[in-house]
Amino acid sequence: MSTTTGVGAGSPTFYTVREAARLMRIAPSTLYRAIREDAFPAVCVRTRYVVPAQAVEEMVRRTVDSGGVVDVAGMAAERRTAREVARVTGGARW
Repeated sequence: MSTTTGVGAGSPTFYTVREAARLMRIAPSTLYRAIREDAFPAVCVRTRYVVPAQAVEEMVRRTVDSGGVVDVAGMAAERRTAREVARVTGGARW
């Protein structure tokens, strides 16, 4: 079940892994694997994962803007690099 907030109450804030996988036309197990390998963003609460709707929208936006194939692993590598740079330069607290 998607979670919505008062802001833009018609659009979800989070998707379940099953919903996000259905939107992307992939198996939920594929998305779970990507999440566990830190190749796709998700929020983990105990043993449950939810996928931010913004992550799915960002992937669509990048695909449309590039006019080609977007590799989620590349997006994850960019995120990890940005986090590491922020950590080293004092921009993030760890």
